[in-house]
Amino acid sequence: MQFWRRKSLWLALSASWLLLTFLGVLPLLRLAVSPRPQPIAPQGWPCWLDAALLRSFSQPEEPPEDAPQLPQAPRGASCSWGICFDPSRCRGDGLKVFAPAAAGPASEMHRRILASLESSRYHTRNLTEACLLLLLSADTPSGRCGPAPHHWDGGRNHLVVRLHPDPCPWASQLGQAMVAEASPRVDTFRPGFDVALPLLPEAHPLRGGAPGQLRQHSPHPRATLLALAEEGGRWRTADTHSSTCPWDGRCEQDLGSKQTSPEEKLPNATFCLIPGRHAEASRFLQALQAGCIPVLLSPRWELPFSEVIDWTKAAIVADERLPLQVLAALQEMAPARVLALRQQTQFLWDAYFSSVEKVVHTTLEILQDRILGVSARPSLQWNSPPGALLALSTFSRRPQDFPFYHLQQGSRPEGRFSALIWVGAPGQPPLKLIQAVAGSQHCAQQLFSGSDPGHAKKKQDEILPQDSDSVGVSWHPGCQITFQGSQILVLWSGEKPLPFRWPDTRVPLTVVDGHRKVSDRFFPYSAISTDAILSLDAHSSLSTSEVDFAFVVWQSFPERMVGFLTWSHFWDAAQGGWGYTAETANEFSMVLTAAAFYHRYYHTLFTYSLPKAMRTLADEAPACVDVLMNFLVAAVTKLPPIKVPYGKQHQEAAPLAPRVPGSGPQPQPPHQDCINQMAAEFGHMPLVSSRLRLDPVLFKDPVSVQRKKYRSLEKP
Repeated sequence: MQFWRRKSLWLALSASWLLLTFLGVLPLLRLAVSPRPQPIAPQGWPCWLDAALLRSFSQPEEPPEDAPQLPQAPRGASCSWGICFDPSRCRGDGLKVFAPAAAGPASEMHRRILASLESSRYHTRNLTEACLLLLLSADTPSGRCGPAPHHWDGGRNHLVVRLHPDPCPWASQLGQAMVAEASPRVDTFRPGFDVALPLLPEAHPLRGGAPGQLRQHSPHPRATLLALAEEGGRWRTADTHSSTCPWDGRCEQDLGSKQTSPEEKLPNATFCLIPGRHAEASRFLQALQAGCIPVLLSPRWELPFSEVIDWTKAAIVADERLPLQVLAALQEMAPARVLALRQQTQFLWDAYFSSVEKVVHTTLEILQDRILGVSARPSLQWNSPPGALLALSTFSRRPQDFPFYHLQQGSRPEGRFSALIWVGAPGQPPLKLIQAVAGSQHCAQQLFSGSDPGHAKKKQDEILPQDSDSVGVSWHPGCQITFQGSQILVLWSGEKPLPFRWPDTRVPLTVVDGHRKVSDRFFPYSAISTDAILSLDAHSSLSTSEVDFAFVVWQSFPERMVGFLTWSHFWDAAQGGWGYTAETANEFSMVLTAAAFYHRYYHTLFTYSLPKAMRTLADEAPACVDVLMNFLVAAVTKLPPIKVPYGKQHQEAAPLAPRVPGSGPQPQPPHQDCINQMAAEFGHMPLVSSRLRLDPVLFKDPVSVQRKKYRSLEKP
């Protein structure tokens, strides 16, 4: 009898299991997979959060049995980069973009997009030079359809920008045009051809943008919080250690969750749960800015710039049907992993999403990388600070050539430098300075030199740029001219004629007859091939020991500026503006380029990345060139410069900013009030203050002088 009871119970359980499987209940526990079509290998799509916890239910490669069959893309589904775009038109000058004039009145967002395009190095006003035409789709968030574009060669080599989901019927008639759309649906997005944009708010700034809020809104590490996007612009927060399921009505408990007010747009939480509905896509940028890890619940829209951004480092995708498992996984996530994800949200927000200008420039850089093909920038440059927008492919496509990636690459900058000495008015040869620099053990040695002016003229094209605004090389007896490798480069911008004789040094010396522009000193001269540049003014005064120690410090911090003389900036509340001063204080934010080490890549950024108006401003007010260079490096690194010791006997000969009278800081004269103009152009104040100075280990220690490596640093 007992045997028959066991057999009956076993048969009943088996029948129940088969019935549940047939009704589709158990598949709800399966691990969901990304619902987007996979015509090519996915790039940067976030891994599903519960993959490690739900392996007993299914494997990631197994599609859920109840997943709906997705329709094919309605617009040009067969289009790909090689079929519907002709990259041969972009050969020669590379990517050039032309935007036709709008037929009707443009919205404020459209004007910002066009302004961002015009500030890009890829923009052209000549239609015949362009290999890509950019069209702005009608800004119709209300659902009204605009007219279809006309006379556009079937859309070939066109990019249509859509800021809102487009319900218009002509959306399926774009032919061979690429579409850059805000949060496109995964069933219509064409990977590798279209570009996924973020859904920008109407008030998104043109440039600069608000910084990330991780430091301002940072909950206690042990009080992990959830925030759920709700209607009306609110976020509802709850503790993950409770059994509440904020997005699931079947939860039995709700332990004190609370709502934010409509004014509080940014959530103060560790994880932000964002429903997969397309209407919630706008919450994604809010989560990034707040440093809140986006947890996307079965998203039905493509993540922005997923072609190049590795979202596995900043976002999480979870199955909205498994609330309890998702909560358990969030609770078990290691603190180090949480911190890494939150830090990456801040980097991505600042690098690509904080302004309209960055969004537009990122789109153009993606297209440029497609044109380059195998020579495109590696993923490291897109997903590591400072980002691809500040790692120009025109400089190099190797990460080790930039100052930012030595730590990731496990490398160090080379152990030599080149000196660039700028000679302005009154134009006296810096003979002592040349001797001091040439005596450095790290100054680059000669690779090729000669005293034949005919040979020098033959090699002139290899040392200087060919554009009409560039400077030229002058050969003089007694001066060695070096064209390959590195050297001491003297940029003569004085009114007096070039001297006939120069000192004999063991280091190659090149004299360049320049224009009278201060910005010439930051031109990327091809003669300088070393990573490090020692920027000097003719009236600077340095000893060889000071040069050697400063270079050793720079080798440990190749992305920063290392200098001797410092300035500091301040906010003048009474005047409502920024000012700067050379007053000696316990804090500084700038080092003078009259005596400073930095990476040669910053010459490329200065010349090709900064707006021309900024360089013109520096030329008109020479004191502003130091401010501009410090702005540039601080905006890239988000770090302050480094100060090294400077002998008192040199300080009187050093150039200083206008001294501040009295006890309180005063604004600069109008002709020197460039710091506010630069802050407005950058969109924010990038300078970072520091109270750190690096000295040799035995600096001024009561030990024998023979034990000290840099003895002359302590001379009175």
